[in-house]
Amino acid sequence: MAPDFAHSPVMVAEVLEALEPLTGGRYADGTIGGAGHAAAILTASSPSGWLFGCDRDGAAVEAAQRRLAEYAGRFEVRQGNFADLAEWIAPGSCDAVLLDLGASSAQLDAAERGFSFQHEGPLDMRMDTRQSLTAAQLVNGANAEELAKIFWELGGERDARRLARAILRERQQRRFETTRQLAELIERWAPRHGKKAHPATRIFQALRIAVNDEIGSLERGLAGALKILKRGGRLATITFHSLEDRMVKDFGRARARDYTFTGGVDVPELREPRAPELKWVTPNPLRRRGSAARAVVPSAAEVAENPRSRSAQLRVMQKL
Repeated sequence: MAPDFAHSPVMVAEVLEALEPLTGGRYADGTIGGAGHAAAILTASSPSGWLFGCDRDGAAVEAAQRRLAEYAGRFEVRQGNFADLAEWIAPGSCDAVLLDLGASSAQLDAAERGFSFQHEGPLDMRMDTRQSLTAAQLVNGANAEELAKIFWELGGERDARRLARAILRERQQRRFETTRQLAELIERWAPRHGKKAHPATRIFQALRIAVNDEIGSLERGLAGALKILKRGGRLATITFHSLEDRMVKDFGRARARDYTFTGGVDVPELREPRAPELKWVTPNPLRRRGSAARAVVPSAAEVAENPRSRSAQLRVMQKL
């Protein structure tokens, strides 16, 4: 599959404006995919900029190494989770870090990877095919309460409990093995009734996030990215759904505050002062205030050319 791996990078110009790559700079792309962003960063930082890159998908890593061949001697690409960047990149060594989250077009379009109900394929969904847990194992092994929790918390599915029970009844007759098998069951129990989105959309998103521990990876990855950044270095994240976007905002807000507090409630009287670790940054072209609440989004022209970019949101922070 590796030779066919292709992925259209989102908001390349906006990412470059945010990260401001310079000659001799050191950069990290924790979700390198087809290396579209990475190639742009290396071009902008020529002739001596350096890039660390990784991806959980072995096919992406192979594709990135081919794509970046013209920059030989200026990059290191590994297969691995961006959550582990700080384990192999020196603290305080990077001028910028990019995390382009979610599944890639190459993964979604490959039937054999089992990410999409648009194609008949095995119920897999692993970004790293070396791991053992698949979507089929989760769907066939988890109890109703566990499935409902995944569907609601990771997919925002309102019919989570009913669909979880339907899956348990169905799997007593036969195991779930394919994407279409699961999608057709969901459509029977939650028909569209004129809605544009397929009723399986949220369920497939939730399963993918759970199988790949995307929430845990993002939590660790954000902390690791902050660790490997130099003072003044920038962290750019591109999110594609509200759950991960909220995590990015919460991470930034907590570390931009000049105080800390214990417990789950911010009580002004119990605040303890501390120096903020970062601040929000705004890419210049859009002239927006550095607010966590206002993300940079793709242009209408980009969305027309690449409809999958429509839900992308770019947020940028700078280490203090």
